[in-house]
Amino acid sequence: MIETIKTPRFLLIAGIILFGAMMRLVPHWPNFTPIAAMALFGGAYLKKKHLAFIVPFAAMFLSDLILGLHQWMIAVYISFALVVAIGMQLKSRVKVGSVLLATVSASLLFFLITNFAIWYGSPWYTQDFAGLLTCYAAGLPFLNNGIIGDLFFSTIFFGGFYFAQKRFPVFATVELKK
Repeated sequence: MIETIKTPRFLLIAGIILFGAMMRLVPHWPNFTPIAAMALFGGAYLKKKHLAFIVPFAAMFLSDLILGLHQWMIAVYISFALVVAIGMQLKSRVKVGSVLLATVSASLLFFLITNFAIWYGSPWYTQDFAGLLTCYAAGLPFLNNGIIGDLFFSTIFFGGFYFAQKRFPVFATVELKK
C-alpha cells in the first residue's frame, strides 16, 4: 500500500497518535500516560519506517513543548525510539498476546532506561550499585502506573483501530497491484 498523508488510513493512525499526545496534557496519575502506546502503535501500523518514527516523535515533542523540557529528555526519547522499534516487530502479527507482551516489555524498558538516567545524572543517589537499586526501588510506584497506563492506552489505540478497520474497510490495509 502506498502510504501518504492523504490516505484515510494514515490520517486515522496519525490522529490516534496525536490524540495520545494530547492525553498527556490532561490531569492523570503519575506515569499513567500513553507514551509507550503511541510509540508501539506508530511502529506497528505506519508502514514506512521513517514515518513510524517521525509521527510519534513529532506528537511527543509537541506535547513536551507544552509540558516543559527537562534534563532527562534524551533518556525518554531513546526509550521512545526503542519502543517504536518494538512496535515495528509487531507489524505482521498484531494480536492480543503480542501487543500485551510488547506493551509490558515497553513499560519495563522505559522504566529501566529512564531511571538509570536519573540515577546517573542526579545528586539524589549515590553513584554505586546500591544507589542504582535505591533509584529503581523509588521508581516502582511509577512503574506500576506506567504499566497500567500503557496497557490501558494500548487497548484503546490497537483495539479502536481494529474495530475501525472492521467497521470501515477504507482503514484496512490494501496492497496495490503493480
